[in-house]
Amino acid sequence: RFVTLHSLQFKTMGKRTRKVGITGKYGTRYGATLRKLLRKVEVSQHSTYRCAFCGKDSVKRTVVGIWSCGSCKKTIAGGAYSLSTASAVTVRSTIARLRKIQNEAP
Repeated sequence: RFVTLHSLQFKTMGKRTRKVGITGKYGTRYGATLRKLLRKVEVSQHSTYRCAFCGKDSVKRTVVGIWSCGSCKKTIAGGAYSLSTASAVTVRSTIARLRKIQNEAP
């Protein structure tokens, strides 16, 4: 593929994957369904998340379950592949609800 600009030709990079994304490295191995599941996991673990302390989108995964903010240098314990898990969200909302009930009771 070539692009012409002012009578100069430049070779541009071709599009590498059409739909497989980050799991293109596995080729045709492991089956399409498993690669789709793995794609979801890998995309979530490599993305950046918003920091609860400084508000910037700079929280990245360091190792399994450990997330650190590149801006304010805080380290957060979270899920293995995403910053917060479904059970953590449930626990957080339950604790908030119980605190609210405790504060309202005389």
